[in-house]
Amino acid sequence: MSNQVVTIDSTKTALDAALLMKEKRISSLIVQDNDQLLGIITERDFVKRVCAHDKKSSDVMITELMSKIQTYAAPDTPVDVAVQRMINNRIRRLPVISNGKVVGIITVTDLAKELRRIMLTQGIIELID
Repeated sequence: MSNQVVTIDSTKTALDAALLMKEKRISSLIVQDNDQLLGIITERDFVKRVCAHDKKSSDVMITELMSKIQTYAAPDTPVDVAVQRMINNRIRRLPVISNGKVVGIITVTDLAKELRRIMLTQGIIELID
């Protein structure tokens, strides 16, 4: 899980979101309004809701662009459960929520890193045996 969650206010535009994502070198943003969780914006949302309709990004509001959060994990959710939620909902990012606030996000990249760690650990154990 990455605990470096970047948020954007719901009053901003798609252009604001794109510039923030570029600046932070990230592929998603959590949408909030006065600390209330509203949704998530991903690169896929830009493709589906801006590019595919040939809209001007400065004219598209965040609320038109964002997706509702379909599912989430708690900080103590087991990895296998988180992975299953991502598969079931066909999502690449799973917000981690505690007490109504986003405290992290699990991405496909995080899962790949964990898988690599497990594979390396198993390889070392096999070498020792």
